[in-house]
Amino acid sequence: MTVLNRIYLASCSPRRRELLAQIGVHFEPLLFRAGGREDCEILEDPLPDEAPEDYVCRVAIAKASHGVQLYKTRGLPHRPVLSADTTLDVDGEIIGKPRNEADAVAILRRLSGRTHRVLTAVAMCHEHRTEHVLSISEVRFRVLDDDEILRYVRSGEPMDKAGAYGIQGRAAMFVEEIRGSHSGIVGLPLCETALLLRHFNYSI
Repeated sequence: MTVLNRIYLASCSPRRRELLAQIGVHFEPLLFRAGGREDCEILEDPLPDEAPEDYVCRVAIAKASHGVQLYKTRGLPHRPVLSADTTLDVDGEIIGKPRNEADAVAILRRLSGRTHRVLTAVAMCHEHRTEHVLSISEVRFRVLDDDEILRYVRSGEPMDKAGAYGIQGRAAMFVEEIRGSHSGIVGLPLCETALLLRHFNYSI
């Protein structure tokens, strides 16, 4: 049985890179043409009546599968591809990254004073095999006033993050309670990711 010692990460997220490095995974970034969410090969718009769990798993698997095609097309060494996708579930509605500042404000107002779910799917593809795992966490925000929402949005931090906030950044002061995986809320659940890597004979 071959023991793997290096993988590709199909993500441009600095947070996912930091988390993988935190647990000692050796990886090389495998960048899409336009940062993943704008790659025409990956449909990231929700399908009609698609549940948040189905959506986030579908997108993570699509990223991993597309990553395999990319390294083959580019003539790179064949290695497993790891990918992930994160979204919020608010009353059954999929909430991704904000389109603009006004959208970020609207999302944060909606999260104020209530609990939402953060879903992160992790997928791995190698040769003819694909597996995925799903981490679901709950986050409760305290009541936010409009001034602090506007200050936070103007900091720029929410603009590239699902749900318009980063729990590892300034938005930590909004969080009253979490249930689940802190790293999953950041963007890569380390417990589930480590177990998935083991399934593919990657030794950590």
